[in-house]
Amino acid sequence: MADRGGVGEAPAVGASPASVPGLNPTLGWRKRLRAGLAGTGASLWFVAGLGLLYALRIPLRLCENLAAVTVFLNSLTPKFYVALTGTSSLISGLIFIFEWWYFHKHGTSFIEQVSVSHLQPLMGGTESSISEPGSPSRNRENETSRQNLSECKVWRNPLNLFRGAEYRRYTWVTGKEPLTYYDMNLSAQDHQTFFTCDTDFLRPSDTVMQKAWRERNPPARIKAAYQALELNNDCATAYVLLAEEEATTIVDAERLFKQALKAGETIYRQSQQCQHQSPQHEAQLRRDTNVLVYIKRRLAMCARKLGRIREAVKIMRDLMKEFPPLTMLNIHENLLESLLELQAYADVQAVLAKYDDISLPKSAAICYTAALLKTRTVSEKFSPETASRRGLSTAEINAVEAIHRAVEFNPHVPKYLLEMKSLILPPEHILKRGDSEAIAYAFFHLQHWKRIEGALNLLECTWEGTFRMIPYPLEKGHLFYPYPSCTETADRELLPTFHHVSVYPKKELPLFIHFTAGFCSSTAMIAILTHQFPEIMGIFAKAVLGLWCPQPWASSGFEENTQDLKSEDLGLSSG
Repeated sequence: MADRGGVGEAPAVGASPASVPGLNPTLGWRKRLRAGLAGTGASLWFVAGLGLLYALRIPLRLCENLAAVTVFLNSLTPKFYVALTGTSSLISGLIFIFEWWYFHKHGTSFIEQVSVSHLQPLMGGTESSISEPGSPSRNRENETSRQNLSECKVWRNPLNLFRGAEYRRYTWVTGKEPLTYYDMNLSAQDHQTFFTCDTDFLRPSDTVMQKAWRERNPPARIKAAYQALELNNDCATAYVLLAEEEATTIVDAERLFKQALKAGETIYRQSQQCQHQSPQHEAQLRRDTNVLVYIKRRLAMCARKLGRIREAVKIMRDLMKEFPPLTMLNIHENLLESLLELQAYADVQAVLAKYDDISLPKSAAICYTAALLKTRTVSEKFSPETASRRGLSTAEINAVEAIHRAVEFNPHVPKYLLEMKSLILPPEHILKRGDSEAIAYAFFHLQHWKRIEGALNLLECTWEGTFRMIPYPLEKGHLFYPYPSCTETADRELLPTFHHVSVYPKKELPLFIHFTAGFCSSTAMIAILTHQFPEIMGIFAKAVLGLWCPQPWASSGFEENTQDLKSEDLGLSSG
């Protein structure tokens, strides 16, 4: 995610059509006419229908039929109106409850979703299909779709936990599953990408492991790993699977990863010697490289969890120096967290100087770590009262701007850092700028914010000011692109159901929820009033019908039938 001024900057608003490549400012008169007719088609049909109805009012005897309907309504008893309004209130109440549940579960209105899907094509919603391939609207649509695709890409969590030693122990204690099926399915795809290749059939153990990574049942995967070790005691990927899923402690996982490292280095050296023989051998070298890097990285994470932080930092630095093309693994985020634990803030700043670049993707770890370093210089002596009295110093302004930049990138993080929301175990995959990334960052970095005195106090005083700078985050951004609208759906797939997903910006209740709530309340009130005061409601109904249908009332009308409604008829106590 590059800053707004980086790669992918949109053309200026005031740019002329000729200055933008691919823009055709001249459209034919036929296409303009077709576009205008498509936009006004629904209105023309409505006016034509009203005109036809007015022209046929005499042949269809509309006035006489309306009078007959008036007489029929006049002959109805108050019991009918009580039953009608009560039934309407019940049905609208059920619709309201369903709409409320659907909105909180899916973040949208069911009625609006169905209306847009089925009624929009009938109401002239296909006029965008006539836009030219080089027209401004088509260019904007393509740019928006590309932006949404890049924004909603799911990334591997660089600090993901161990399934056996951490996730499974959480399940044993709480009885809750911390990982969703969608998240685990993404991990299975990652494992097949990293640990398999087209030459697996040459080694029987790799063939077995290729099937193991596709298994959904954990015991079946573990059993397949042992079968691979029986075929080849130096199968590195089998040790990786056992360390990830069977080991119940970090110590056991580290022991298995060390065995995997020994086997992985041997296979990697053999692949290096044969890499130029054929394209298949090159693919095998890439696979063995991925396996080796994965093993070393997990060994560094084991050392970090066991308190050997300097050893973990050394392994990570060596990895970044030996395999610089593998930047997509985001090893620098593991390094940042370990250096913060060592309180080596100068080294942290050096890492940020390299990776907090305008042309490189951003993350919550980079943005909030940069804010933490600037906050550290002023947080100890910061006081809101003093700052409001004398104003902010230059260092304090820089710290506040860094916090605003971080909050704009991911607005979900401060609630977890300030412990306004409870943390859960982070998923194996995250969505940048989403709630899943905020959980993953706060889970590991909350302790670093607490260690610096006054850092959380400064964050609490200033983070909400970001939203005043960006009142409409879905339409425009300040330092980054507008906030993507797809994060809620992806986060609901990545995070467990017992977690309340954070949504930004806060969605307003849909129109149909307000409508059904008001309709349910009004009809229930009318039913109660009609039952308790039938005479008054009869006069009111007579007045309303008189306004809409001015016809003489029959002698056996509504007011004579009001006496028929008694409390005992409906089983209710009188008011």
